[in-house]
Amino acid sequence: MEEPTTVGVLALQGDVLEHEAAFEDVGVRTRRVRRPADLAGVRGVVLPGGESTTLSMLLESSGLFDELQRAIGGGLPVFGTCAGLILLARRVEDGRPDQRSFGALDCTVRRNGYGPQRYSFEADVEPSTDELGGQAKAMHAVFIRAPVVVETGPDVDVLARERSSGLDAPVVLRQGRVLAAAFHPELTADRRLHRLFAGMIADRAVPANR
Repeated sequence: MEEPTTVGVLALQGDVLEHEAAFEDVGVRTRRVRRPADLAGVRGVVLPGGESTTLSMLLESSGLFDELQRAIGGGLPVFGTCAGLILLARRVEDGRPDQRSFGALDCTVRRNGYGPQRYSFEADVEPSTDELGGQAKAMHAVFIRAPVVVETGPDVDVLARERSSGLDAPVVLRQGRVLAAAFHPELTADRRLHRLFAGMIADRAVPANR
């Protein structure tokens, strides 16, 4: 009998409980990942929001950074939200010089691109593909010190955009087995992104690179 799918949730900082609850809603069990041994047997990993420079340092001190980089490079599906998007981006603006990222998503992001904490906001974002239900089904999103995606590479699919701020920025991105959101989908009742990620894990035919 095939073992149930387990998603690892990076539990060094951020909305760990909220992601666990979201995956429970879509029938996927989770495991907290705090050290390299916790990655054994997981079929996908979530990098939650938090403070990206702090997360980068905690990943280094825990010994997880290199292990995760190898796993993601080997095709392990990964879902990054807010700071998790920054950790996945190939290029980061306004970061610390020693800040590391996994470079798994061909995009450029600007840390705190929407402004500091007091400029956090909520808005409806517009899905641009049927993967999220099409434009008729807006997704309510919570942006907290959110990064702005300023550029995407040719292999990156933009699944949703945010226009209310006037930036018309991509806010949900996918490249092969990498999924990322500039906001916090775990803080609303909309489970489309968690369901999409569960489907990416279940569909072993998804190519590692598009």
